Amino acid sequence: MNYQKRGSNIIAKGIDQIDDIDAIIFDCDGVLVDVSKSYDLAIRKTTQYVLKKFANIRSIPITAEIICGFKSTGGFNDEVDVTYASILSLVAAKKLCIDDTKFIFRVIENADSTGVKSVEKFLNTLDVDLSDIRKKLDYPGRRTTNPLYEIFDQIFYGPALYQKIFKRRSKFLEKGLINNDKIILTKKLLSIFEKKFGNNLAIVSGRGKESVRYSLKKLLDGFDLKSSVFLEDEPREIAKPNPKSLLFSVNKLRARHCLYVGDSVEDILMTKKVAKMGKKITFCGIYGTSENHHSKIQLFKGKGAPIIIKSINLLPKALNLAK
Repeated sequence: MNYQKRGSNIIAKGIDQIDDIDAIIFDCDGVLVDVSKSYDLAIRKTTQYVLKKFANIRSIPITAEIICGFKSTGGFNDEVDVTYASILSLVAAKKLCIDDTKFIFRVIENADSTGVKSVEKFLNTLDVDLSDIRKKLDYPGRRTTNPLYEIFDQIFYGPALYQKIFKRRSKFLEKGLINNDKIILTKKLLSIFEKKFGNNLAIVSGRGKESVRYSLKKLLDGFDLKSSVFLEDEPREIAKPNPKSLLFSVNKLRARHCLYVGDSVEDILMTKKVAKMGKKITFCGIYGTSENHHSKIQLFKGKGAPIIIKSINLLPKALNLAK
């Protein structure tokens, strides 16, 4: 079935039964919040800091294209995974004396939905010794004690919020990049969803609950938090695209037909896995927070996303809730 435009910046196919949707579950980053100046910047700053401190390397900027490249493989929902893969790639390029920009895209081409494991597997095929940087970073390890997680979280959260979440003092004094979050969700938009779906609104996000609360503030109260999952607070094993978190949320909401709104390959893979478990669930892909809109649209089309929209602001129209 071909995609059809259903108004400006809304693309869909095979959605004849959207009127029976009785619950919506949202991803946070890239959906409710634009993180291009917060999480993405934290990837860049952490990579530069670690390469200088642990490998004495001045790195190339980690561009939006590089971040998108790793995330498009379906194995890098965690921004620290992107950071680690970038660090390994750039250290390898330096040791191999080859162009670092070309090499990091070569790594991306050989990455897949297994994420960091696929990057390490590819780098292991090359004649380069990365044991020193791997030992220093010891990634992934425990989030509360791993050096790479610590540096990333301290840069992202800032001193006050980092201490509140992790009960430890930050080594960085700069204002946390989380303050650069651009909130897309509005009170008006939330009220439209509440009018149609009542309390059947939840969040399944890679973020921690305190982080989401810090950015969304009182807007978070519009969601059923008992049916929500904040994966940063959960074991790494159930990170996206593991369907366990989404399945829990769907079951907790007792949804007959659920809509999951996400912006990544991991999100659509997770949704498909839940559908294979017998749950009626539809995926809606958001492309407006991506650097390259066309590429993200084509990516979602290639994965068969039923609904593709620029922003959650268009969701009421896409679901026939507004003209």
